[in-house]
Amino acid sequence: MATFLYRLGRGAFRRRGRVVLIWLGVLVAVVVGAAGASGPSDEEFSMPGIESQKAFDLMEERFPGTAADGATAQVVFVAPDGRKVTAGDTRKAVEDAVGSLGGGPQVADVEDPFASEAVSEDGATAYATVTYKVEPSEVTDASRTAVDKAADQARAAGLTVETGGSAMDSGGGPGGTAEIVGLAAAAVVLLFTFGSLAAAGLPLLTAVVGVAVSLFGIVLLAGPLGLSADTLTLGMMLGLAVGIDYALFVVSRYREERGRGLAPQEAAGVAVGTAGSAVVFAGVTVVIALAGLTVVGIPTLTKMGLAAAGAVTVAVLVALTVVPALLGFWPNAVLSRRVRKAGTTIPRDRDRDRGAGGRGNLGARWARFVLRRPVAVLVLGVVGLGALAVPMTSLRLGMPGDEAESTATTERRAYDALAEGFGPGFNGPLTIVVDAREAADPQAAVRTISDRISDTGGIVSVSQAGFNEADDTAVFRATPSTSPTDEKTKDLVETIRRDRPAVEERASATFEVTGTTALNIDIAAKVQSALVPYLVVVGGLAVVLLLVIFRSVLVPVKAALGFVLSVLAALGVLVLVFQEGHAADLFGVEQTGPIMSLMPIFMMGIVFGLAMDYEVFLVSRVREAYTRGETAGQAVVFGFQHSARVVTAAALIMVAVFSGFIGEDGSLIKMLGFSLAAAVLFDAFVVRMAIVPAVLALLGDRAWWLPTWLGRLLPRVDVEGEGLGHARSDSPGPYPDGSVEARV
Repeated sequence: MATFLYRLGRGAFRRRGRVVLIWLGVLVAVVVGAAGASGPSDEEFSMPGIESQKAFDLMEERFPGTAADGATAQVVFVAPDGRKVTAGDTRKAVEDAVGSLGGGPQVADVEDPFASEAVSEDGATAYATVTYKVEPSEVTDASRTAVDKAADQARAAGLTVETGGSAMDSGGGPGGTAEIVGLAAAAVVLLFTFGSLAAAGLPLLTAVVGVAVSLFGIVLLAGPLGLSADTLTLGMMLGLAVGIDYALFVVSRYREERGRGLAPQEAAGVAVGTAGSAVVFAGVTVVIALAGLTVVGIPTLTKMGLAAAGAVTVAVLVALTVVPALLGFWPNAVLSRRVRKAGTTIPRDRDRDRGAGGRGNLGARWARFVLRRPVAVLVLGVVGLGALAVPMTSLRLGMPGDEAESTATTERRAYDALAEGFGPGFNGPLTIVVDAREAADPQAAVRTISDRISDTGGIVSVSQAGFNEADDTAVFRATPSTSPTDEKTKDLVETIRRDRPAVEERASATFEVTGTTALNIDIAAKVQSALVPYLVVVGGLAVVLLLVIFRSVLVPVKAALGFVLSVLAALGVLVLVFQEGHAADLFGVEQTGPIMSLMPIFMMGIVFGLAMDYEVFLVSRVREAYTRGETAGQAVVFGFQHSARVVTAAALIMVAVFSGFIGEDGSLIKMLGFSLAAAVLFDAFVVRMAIVPAVLALLGDRAWWLPTWLGRLLPRVDVEGEGLGHARSDSPGPYPDGSVEARV
């Protein structure tokens, strides 16, 4: 591996013009293709195997021409204080607005609030429901504009009017602010780390190239594959973070090799052969974790995971090819001022390289500190992360809706107005689908089921049932007394389903519970049931991969356990902020509630990959020293001497990039940005920088133990660059005989 990548790095450096032209060609191709593409959609979740999805499918089968998840818009009218929407001019203003809504494009039907009794008991609030002929992703801007004009018409008459519903969601995607914040923070960290504008700018430039290719590629494939706007944002988030980090490691190793006296082309080859090997395996680990989301069985989650894995793959390829190519154009610009001033031959300081003598840098001094007090550092790290993980025991999963939006949005205000006027459960009614094909009297069967559900504690009202043309299937709504995200609503759905056999036997018909609220409950249950299989599959594959890389049994196990600590601590602080509301205002959380169902498993996948990144980058340098004859303790010092500063910079960049997305509007992206920033912070600075050296210190030589029989079975993968001595036998430098001949 190292030899192949060494040659790839040398080739990219030597044929830099060709490499850059190829990547520019790829970028132009995806940009041109994306220009004519339909772009991201807001496709509804598809959840094969759950009751809510089965009910949706039955509705589409029995009610042809009417999509179970068709677009709707709600226009909420609130009368001025002390007045009613049913009185005089106020009623006329509502009727005029409803008339305007009926003339909008794509509209299938508009329910007049006075005809459909959609007026609150106190007469202060009414709502009109607009049903469209298309699904939410197909609603045009012209249709939304028509709703806004009708709302403005009623506002002009003195009414307070708010709009909501699936038709009014115009989608999203990267807004730009988060990306700018992340890039700016990364630039500061890189400049501080390298002390060179060129060295700081090169990782940013290559990361932007990789992200551009990934994003336009996602836009190009969004239509055919049904990718959502969140997929675009996730690709931007991960592509930017890993793109900067991977380039950072290659550039850092290049500077190190040039500082030892290697010629530019040789330094580029060694950098890609060593740091590039770590980049490849780190990237593969991230891809495994993201592609492993397919085991959950949620198509939307699978698509997001595979798209993000594609963005990571592009970042790896850019780091291995574009970075050495650009170094070929400016071989000295990224060097420190000391190295540039030295000019030609630079003596090699063996003590400095080994970290065995002298005080060394801050990384080496920290490693020595941990080596002297491994038990105290280990206990403190584990106890600290364990304490942060405690709130995770009260984790509640759900799918926050408009109640989680900012109060500055009309969707949130519409939600609040409906909850105040009609009760908290109005925003999350349960949809009951009755299959009465086997019933002798379908009408009587539906009445029986409707009456029994109406008598269930927690149901405040049941709507009139609507039958299909064949008169064998009916749909009606049951409104709970509690909000969609309330635990009591979940208990209510479970009660209705638990009592179902007796009700169906009496009615001689079957029914299923669906609707957005029931769907969210089913999603949470499915995700929870998939967590263990997911962790087993992904964790097992990653442990095997690390076993091959490090040829050690205990190092991969230690890496996996450290990941578990990081994830649990991150989930704990997520619960503290987003569910319990501690410091919620600081992070722009308008409304606390359950954690989005998809968030924990998605976060686990991403964090697992990123945690293994730092493990590979850091421990590979430790093993590099160990395989060259250093003692176990000296190897740890060597690894931290040469990697701690860069890993710290990489972690700070990731934390900055992920933190920038906390300001996004989407609940999933906001929670994901927060949890990823927290997880990277814990994993890099507590697990990898403290717990890892402490464990290695306690294990000593046993850390690198591998049974002989297993060693014969495992393929030999050269990540540390041991094989470069043969590949570079005709080249000057420290491999294999340690000689140095600098050519600048």
